[in-house]
Amino acid sequence: MRSSKFFFLFLLAIIPFFTLAQNRGVDTTYIDEQEEKLVLRLYSSKKYTEYRVADPQLVYSPNTGLNTGFGATFQKFTLNLAGPLEFLNPQREKDFPRTTDLQVHIYPTFWIIDLFGQFYNGYKVEGPGEDKLARADLSIRKFGVNANYVFHGDKISLTAAFQQSAIQKKSAFSPFIGAEAYYVKVSGDSLVLPESDFTTNQNYERADFFHIGPNAGMIGTLVFGKGFFLTGSAAANLGFSISTPDQETADRNTKLKPGYFLRGFAGYNGLRFSLNLNYVYKNLALAEVNELGQSINTGNYRFIFAYKINAGPKLSQNFPKYNPMKIVQRIFKKD
Repeated sequence: MRSSKFFFLFLLAIIPFFTLAQNRGVDTTYIDEQEEKLVLRLYSSKKYTEYRVADPQLVYSPNTGLNTGFGATFQKFTLNLAGPLEFLNPQREKDFPRTTDLQVHIYPTFWIIDLFGQFYNGYKVEGPGEDKLARADLSIRKFGVNANYVFHGDKISLTAAFQQSAIQKKSAFSPFIGAEAYYVKVSGDSLVLPESDFTTNQNYERADFFHIGPNAGMIGTLVFGKGFFLTGSAAANLGFSISTPDQETADRNTKLKPGYFLRGFAGYNGLRFSLNLNYVYKNLALAEVNELGQSINTGNYRFIFAYKINAGPKLSQNFPKYNPMKIVQRIFKKD
């Protein structure tokens, strides 16, 4: 509970800073901002957070499926709503507890921001000797933030690739640098690891992990034809990682662990419509528990069809009064 409160307080604290950062201008020879276009989208997506254990390798897969939804972007404010349709997800366990996955990916002009608040309940275990063992009691809580400064952010737009509310006119590349912090809790009503595969001193009913450290990487967009693009970014990190099994401080382990964060976007983004396939993937290596290597891998992939229309004068004039982004900007400008 303390961790979830900390995550949301942290989110409220940083929103004003990154909202104000969006005011910094772009190089219009590279980017065509379409702030007054109303972008309407239909999309399908799948979010997941899996838990991997090494030697023998086990994969804990969540009870998630394909979500279908719709959304809109206008004047740099985006709202998306989606949920799983039962007929598209016949493999899901119907009696498992519900899962909530809050992933927020924000791309102000010079920044890449990722926020995670994930509440996963119910997993299927795959590995040697395991035939999809169902664990409805197993839960994972993950809270985190990743923030990167993009050195040439005025020339490259992840907003164009991710939200379709701008158009990248020319190819561009940029390095970036930043930091990340994560808290993870893995717990169950009984021992988390299969007793047949692991010794008693390796096993646990709960493990807490904390990770913090710097990262750096490169982002690039290739533009070809009229509106076709490929965008990708890759970041590597080296984090200070702590593991604590069953809240026993005597068994706490501290290590430096490497990890990576990948993004890929491809499609067509024109003045009237956009087709887009994108994928975000975070590998979070955790400090060993009793010499047992583990990691948390989070992904989110989407297929998007977006249609852009010119907003009417009344909407353009009145929406800033209610746009949360503009409201925050006005509040902090007064200060």
